[in-house]
Amino acid sequence: MTPSHPSQLSILDFTYDLPSEKIAKYPLQERDASKLLIFKAGKIQEEKFSDISNFIEPGTLLVFNKTKVIRARLNFNNSKSQPIEIFCLEPNEVNPEIATAMNAQKTVRWNCLVGNLRQWKEKEIKLKADGLCLVAEIIQKEKQHVEIEFNWTPSTLTFSEVIEKFGNTPIPPYLNRKSEQIDEQRYQTIYAKEEGSVAAPTAGLHFTENVLRNLRDAKIDTLALTLHVSAGTFKPVKAEKMQDHTMHAEWMEVSLEELKHLCSQTGKIVAVGTTTLRTLESLYWMGLKALVNNPKELADLAVTQWDPYGLDSTNVTKTESLSALYTWMEERQMKKIVCHTAILIAPPYQLKVCEGIVTNFHQPQSTLLLLVSSIVGEKWRTIYEYALDHNFRFLSYGDSSLLWK
Repeated sequence: MTPSHPSQLSILDFTYDLPSEKIAKYPLQERDASKLLIFKAGKIQEEKFSDISNFIEPGTLLVFNKTKVIRARLNFNNSKSQPIEIFCLEPNEVNPEIATAMNAQKTVRWNCLVGNLRQWKEKEIKLKADGLCLVAEIIQKEKQHVEIEFNWTPSTLTFSEVIEKFGNTPIPPYLNRKSEQIDEQRYQTIYAKEEGSVAAPTAGLHFTENVLRNLRDAKIDTLALTLHVSAGTFKPVKAEKMQDHTMHAEWMEVSLEELKHLCSQTGKIVAVGTTTLRTLESLYWMGLKALVNNPKELADLAVTQWDPYGLDSTNVTKTESLSALYTWMEERQMKKIVCHTAILIAPPYQLKVCEGIVTNFHQPQSTLLLLVSSIVGEKWRTIYEYALDHNFRFLSYGDSSLLWK
């Protein structure tokens, strides 16, 4: 029986046995050669991802996440040649917008995870190559991260250019290997545009130009929004009950034009990936706040973990809510919104904007599995058992599914 509030969910109810050999350690040679599990009206069928346009009706809007993975892992050495790894998570609050931080020149501060932190005893550590020097200095140690200031020369380079030179692709920890040449291309969607993620929106890794062309030919509309995926996407739920789990917050960015496109959609909306779905559903709750709370600032619209379970959305349609948000932005002459969302999508959540999702197969006891369960209910077990029994590949480089609510 599903609790009336997700805070009472036990994460132990969302576990399954995932043998290590089922985890895809590397991508397939061709992106769209992966398998596609389709779940609709309680039934499962197995197809090829390259044929996905055959299973989405014309007039549907397929929404992507156009975020781009940055080379967030920086491998330094201290004065004794001991390794220190800095993993850039997100810009510090002094300069919170990711686009601004990526284009910063000379200096920038980031919140980071640091491997082998005990060996960082000197004030600064440095990386040098080809006339470029990157200096890292600890500003403050927090409970969940370390605030680090980066300085570099030549100072005319942007931080994006600096980490492109020195950084490594931050592939998921469960792959249990270092990043390789293949990851630089394949751990990135072909439509990635906005730099800022430290993990790929992996549902999009299957799409090719051929698949996108087939979607257009099938009269399936597409739209791309932005949510910068944080390392929190891999954060396991350690609390027994969800009430004791703090959902990670991620930066989302949606323009007025993109929101207008959503408002005009009359057909079904399908999210490509959990990050896109979280963005779309967050827009609904932001619109609801704009509709009923008369908020003054963008911060007043931010979606917290429990908002969807405490706000009254009775009789407020997705069109009404999204239109209210559009009007709120237009009145303030805002061309885009950039804010955090910490939305938790878990049973008994009912989707407000989306009718379905394209997504990979997720880790046991993860918030991503909770999200899947909110769409398909207890049938998630049947779906995952089928995938395991029929040699589907799991996690980031694994196969795909198209799940309808």
